[in-house]
Amino acid sequence: MKIAVLGAGAWGSALAISFSARHQINLWTKNPDHATDMDSRRINQSFLPEHSLPESLNITSQLTEALDNVDLALLVVPIAGLRETLRTIVAGNIRVPLIWGCKGLETGTAYLPHQIVAEEYDATLSCCGVLSGPSFAEEVAQGLPTALTFASNDHEFSSRISVELHSPRLRIYTSEDIIGVETGGAIKNVITIAAGISDGIGFGHNARAALITRGLMEITRLGLSLGGKMETFIGLAGVGDLILTSTGDLSRNRQVGLMLAEGKTLHDILNELGHVAEGVHAALSVLQLGKRLNIEMPITQAICSILHEGVSARRAVEVLLNREQKSEIY
Repeated sequence: MKIAVLGAGAWGSALAISFSARHQINLWTKNPDHATDMDSRRINQSFLPEHSLPESLNITSQLTEALDNVDLALLVVPIAGLRETLRTIVAGNIRVPLIWGCKGLETGTAYLPHQIVAEEYDATLSCCGVLSGPSFAEEVAQGLPTALTFASNDHEFSSRISVELHSPRLRIYTSEDIIGVETGGAIKNVITIAAGISDGIGFGHNARAALITRGLMEITRLGLSLGGKMETFIGLAGVGDLILTSTGDLSRNRQVGLMLAEGKTLHDILNELGHVAEGVHAALSVLQLGKRLNIEMPITQAICSILHEGVSARRAVEVLLNREQKSEIY
């Protein structure tokens, strides 16, 4: 296949490297200087400096060139840039099967990615889908074994694309639950910040396990209310992704939590990271969506109080620990 990977951050670059083994890949970044630097050095110094970009990989900052005569477009931009990128594609009168790999909720609307795609690109969501699951860009670029979920409303499209993208080192499982896959990917980043705070304070493995488990309950309650399926939340895009990001030190959201526990300001943390940590941007939108659906989300509430209300990390976790005792099913 000829595939356009739109977004040259760490994840987009890692997927481009992985898929280049079997397919012709165009990697797009909207920054011309970034494209020139990657093309000349064959390294993405800004986001994935330890891994060479294959010589077969075409790098461009021209969206029309990236999408020229491709069989598939894979959008791996931050969710904040998803709507703008879709509008640019539509303005160029380009129609191509579309997959998105961004995680989170849109600030303001609290929309999941498929809702943005439906508004801006294709109201039927035919020949569209989401790719998600437990995956660090570094390990995918390195060729270490990884399993992802590809969800689409179109069974024929899902089956065909998953076969094309599947490999022994990057296994692709299919699903029809777009809402569940997106919900798991969005909310797990918020829970991961809490797990990082707990570890940074030194509360131990028991507390982290409890936070992950109760966090999964928040993800599931909200996801089911939105129309997601239970099996998704106990699968790769649910508990799998949550466990990876909450325990692996390659997780940017976990790093945010660890640094919040040290008393660093959010401004300084984000400057130090130099990458997008979607949980920071998603937290308020997740809480907004939970309130709209009357879903109790105490961990999300605690993270919002730290990020946006000036509550200390230790104090917020103590409030969580001192909540009223109740049945585990709630």
